[in-house]
Amino acid sequence: MSSRFAETLDRLQATIAARKGADPGSSYTAKLLHEGPERAAKKFGEEAVETVIAAIKGNPEELASESADVIYHWLVLLAGAGVSLDQVAAKLEAREGTSGLAEKAGRST
Repeated sequence: MSSRFAETLDRLQATIAARKGADPGSSYTAKLLHEGPERAAKKFGEEAVETVIAAIKGNPEELASESADVIYHWLVLLAGAGVSLDQVAAKLEAREGTSGLAEKAGRST
């Protein structure tokens, strides 16, 4: 099953991968990747907080916009850290069919 979100995510991931070796002066994505996972993690955290604030304010348009920002920065963070979406998917798949409470209780960290 394909969705507009999945297709958009695939295109965005491809764009981020293509910018990995680009000039940091010509691309925000290249700049974030060049500055390392710490910088990408900081931006991801900032965007996550802005997403929470938008959710609390109850503005759907702002929440959608901030959610787009958080997803973009999450993908940059993953790329910078060398973690693929397939690795994330494998973790999600391993949790399928397990109660969220039971899964969380079973984590070692």
